[in-house]
Amino acid sequence: MGPSTNQRSYIVVGAGVFGTSTALHLITRFPDASVTLVDRDPWDAANASRVAASWDWNKVVRADYRDPAYCALALEAQDVWRADPLWRPFYRESGVYWISRTGFAQAVLDNYARLGRPTEGRLYALPVAEARRRYGGVFDGADYTGVESVLVNTTSGWADAKGALRAAAERAVRLGVKFVTAEVAALEFDAGGGCVGVRTAGGETYTAAHTILSTGAFTPKLLEHTADGTGKDDFRAGGRIIAAGVTTGLAQLDDETAEAFAQMPVCIQENPTERGASNGTLPLNEDNMLKWWGQYIFKNTQTIAGRQISAPPAASDYAQWAVPDALVQDVEFANRATFGKRGEAWQITQHRICWDAVTPSEDFIISPHPASKGLYLATCGSFHGWKFFPIIGDYVVRMLEGTLEPDLQSRWAWDREIPDPSRNIVWPKKELKDLQEI
Repeated sequence: MGPSTNQRSYIVVGAGVFGTSTALHLITRFPDASVTLVDRDPWDAANASRVAASWDWNKVVRADYRDPAYCALALEAQDVWRADPLWRPFYRESGVYWISRTGFAQAVLDNYARLGRPTEGRLYALPVAEARRRYGGVFDGADYTGVESVLVNTTSGWADAKGALRAAAERAVRLGVKFVTAEVAALEFDAGGGCVGVRTAGGETYTAAHTILSTGAFTPKLLEHTADGTGKDDFRAGGRIIAAGVTTGLAQLDDETAEAFAQMPVCIQENPTERGASNGTLPLNEDNMLKWWGQYIFKNTQTIAGRQISAPPAASDYAQWAVPDALVQDVEFANRATFGKRGEAWQITQHRICWDAVTPSEDFIISPHPASKGLYLATCGSFHGWKFFPIIGDYVVRMLEGTLEPDLQSRWAWDREIPDPSRNIVWPKKELKDLQEI
């Protein structure tokens, strides 16, 4: 495809949460713009090869944050989940039951108060003995070691991930977004080094004034190849981004058990903290299946363009269904930590590895890339970005237009100070190859 002569033209690479939301907000705000969304899978595909970071069974939608900025953003997103006809059909306000021994409950309560959000009867901390009796006692057998109180937030919940992603992409296409099903092989540059688009693995070129990478866990690999191809080290992600994985699994409940769990909330379990950030489970989906996620967060270091970089496996589906026994057991651990003996008879199946891009601070990157005019990033969900699906594209548009709030601009900048990742419990410490050998 020849160069676009439309100054208000955009290529968004990656049709996950960040990319789809960005394309939708761009075409909504600028109906006459040229917006192209590129992904390896068709927007309406329902195949098992789609990677799981955005295309998943279900995802937690919560505003329970220690960080006031993300608490405020999540509350904004929840307001849209509840009210907007596009998003409302996919949202379930089941509540969240948060088991933590780190003083988390009070931090969340303080943030809600600071933001002027009501909490009475909606958000509260319960002593463990009382919390065990809530929701029909389904979490009576959970691990409460060292826990003084449990946070219950009745205003949080979960969403149908596949349904929401498909609906948002469909809306974007209907409004005029051009969807291209292709694997992006490289970025394209003009004689002055400005980014003018992308080249696909099939050899086609798509050009635009703005190229936005919403490429998730693939981002460090793409930027490494870009640096190698252009000879400009400034493209490299370096210590800003790492591709990391976490494991999920499903169990099918019989009708009688499913009835007993019909009112179950999301449960997030931080015990034991030395294993990782959290494990937990989501309520039953329409097929009466419970979902867990494990606590191990891991990397997959490999040689790319002569450097050691973490990236998902090379298979087109990231080999997401090839789950080693150690990670199967990690999901089993989540079951025991959440349900104790109650869950011993359940057979957890359909294990899958979900890859995401993580930053040392767990902040997103929504920023111009300083190595090339016309190149931008909107990625790095850091395993908590999905809930912002309805609104995150609006913030990307603000970045592109130069109107992003200064505090978010500095927080999400490419050139921000990189903190010590050892302080980040989401930063992966284990290697996938080591877990495969256990």
